[in-house]
Amino acid sequence: MTTAVSIDIGTLITRTPGLHGGCPHIVGKGVTVRRIVTWYKRGLNAEEICDRISHLTFAEVYAALTYYHANTEEIEADLLYQASEAKRLEALHSKSGQIC
Repeated sequence: MTTAVSIDIGTLITRTPGLHGGCPHIVGKGVTVRRIVTWYKRGLNAEEICDRISHLTFAEVYAALTYYHANTEEIEADLLYQASEAKRLEALHSKSGQIC
């Protein structure tokens, strides 16, 4: 007879100072909740996300999505910041590449 092992999903997501700017990520995998949410917002479901990031389990993907839905405002603000930072860096790069 096999014994079922119970996993506390609260142990699947963490923050580590100095890693990913302290953003929430999957324990031991280095994948941020932001990355999972980005794929999710592009229309991928948990199985498709696991296919794209093959070292993740369904439980980890669902934990990240649960974190997102429980902390939507925080993650959305992070996504907006990342998008604006990417635009800023792109503009800076394109200016430095101009020939005067």
